[in-house]
Amino acid sequence: MICFELDEPLKGLEVYCVGGAVRDDLLGINHDDRDWVIVGSTSEEMHRRGFRPVGRDFPVFLHPHTHEEYALARTERKSGHGYTGFEVHATPDVTLEEDLARRDLTINAMAQDSSGQRLDPFQGIEDCRTGTLRHVSAAFVEDPLRILRTGRFLARFQPRGFTVADETMALMKTMVAEGEVAHLVAERVWQEVERTLGEAAPSAFFELLQQCGALDVLMPALSDVLETGLARMSAVNIAMARWALLTADLSQEALTALCERYRVPGEWRDRALMVVRSRALLSSSPDADQVLAWAQVMDAWRRQSRLDDVLGMLAIGNFGLPVTALGNAVDRARQVSPQSLMAQGYQGAELGRMIDVERRRAIEHGLAST
Repeated sequence: MICFELDEPLKGLEVYCVGGAVRDDLLGINHDDRDWVIVGSTSEEMHRRGFRPVGRDFPVFLHPHTHEEYALARTERKSGHGYTGFEVHATPDVTLEEDLARRDLTINAMAQDSSGQRLDPFQGIEDCRTGTLRHVSAAFVEDPLRILRTGRFLARFQPRGFTVADETMALMKTMVAEGEVAHLVAERVWQEVERTLGEAAPSAFFELLQQCGALDVLMPALSDVLETGLARMSAVNIAMARWALLTADLSQEALTALCERYRVPGEWRDRALMVVRSRALLSSSPDADQVLAWAQVMDAWRRQSRLDDVLGMLAIGNFGLPVTALGNAVDRARQVSPQSLMAQGYQGAELGRMIDVERRRAIEHGLAST
């Protein structure tokens, strides 16, 4: 049970803990973050009590001592496309139920007061019990980001037996058909994808997007390779590796375009590209020239840990490459000493050529001995 007391800045206010903390408490999940809503107050009153406003778009304030965020109860009205096209209404007459009604899913639309009483106007408790992700109201269609959020919650809770309600899936298909998904901002799409890749069952997210049609709008390059990508991804629990294995069947051009569109962090993009390039550069029985060229593209001489990560992903992906032999060959090539060759009198372009010759010889021995 969530326990909290109203300290001096909050005394006399109608305060509720809402959303994820109430949900996780019901599901027996440990949680650190709590969201708060205050009903019947004003921005002026919050200022008077020492609360500091956060931003300009929403009536959210920081507690003067704990620095937790407290939001005034509000309603929202659709005023444009995407998830930003809303007008916010926050006045003392907005009720708790009206505030909860603007939320995405019933399991996120519950509240609890300081006495421990739960308030559940949309049957979120029952949906927690039955493992159902269900939209709160028809207002769900006003924010296309809720499709991705529903997918993320499915990725988190599918191992607990959660499924998406039929009527919610039908609503999401309608949203896609009406074109709302196309208005999503790239940064927010990637934010949901990145969070999802860290959840327990990320494949559920992409399967939901495919089922409702959103994947063809947001990431059409993945549609034809999704099944094999998800199968590979299920073998690891590291988010960055999951992204690389999910996108391993794309061409370099398609992967680069996808990463540019969603401003994927450089390290995530580079790991994924290294897997794709490895498949392009190496055959199932590579010779020393292939491995040398591949190692140079991978910057194997300077970035051993990164190459080890790629070798691990190539092994997990089961791409038909001789991963053990590749690792052994590169390890041997790393032992070639440029200083030793310099001591023999090589320098300049001739030194570079001899380094390649010796590395190729070492790779050849490494492949033969594996």
